[in-house]
Amino acid sequence: MSELLDALKRWISYDAETEFYCKHFPSLAESAEMVLRPMRKSDLKTVCAIEQSAYEFPWEPATFKDCFNVGYCCWVGEKGGQVLAYGICSVGAGESHVLNLCVSPQSQGRGFGALMLGKLIEVAQGHRAESMFLEVRPSNHAAIRLYQRMGFNEIGTRRDYYPARKGREDALVMARML
Repeated sequence: MSELLDALKRWISYDAETEFYCKHFPSLAESAEMVLRPMRKSDLKTVCAIEQSAYEFPWEPATFKDCFNVGYCCWVGEKGGQVLAYGICSVGAGESHVLNLCVSPQSQGRGFGALMLGKLIEVAQGHRAESMFLEVRPSNHAAIRLYQRMGFNEIGTRRDYYPARKGREDALVMARML
């Protein structure tokens, strides 16, 4: 019975009718995995709403549109037809740069950030990048722990990189070889 239930859960996570399952079988849909897919233009409004809810100093909607329009690697994670996470990275000249990685506040702590970062790493490797870089606020301890678990190491600091309530906050620069 357990094997049948596991197979059904996997099938639901890729089924086009996930809203039906979420409505009528919420416990089954909740246990389905987050599905990663390329971001679509129609996702931008939801992505911007998640950004607004997650950060005190969010990206502007125009920044997301620019990333999407110039062809950066833009991904979303959805569960039950609802976007819960997104990641954006650039790739070029043998390296990749994570520009934004976010999980909606109500969905944090479930491994979705690691899943999204893993996807960005996979995408960068597919573009033959040899290294990946990112910046993170020193005050964002959960993100730093995630990045360290995923093989990133601190390599430097960018002074006054982020806006903050009282002026500016430095950024830790982290990197890993791919």
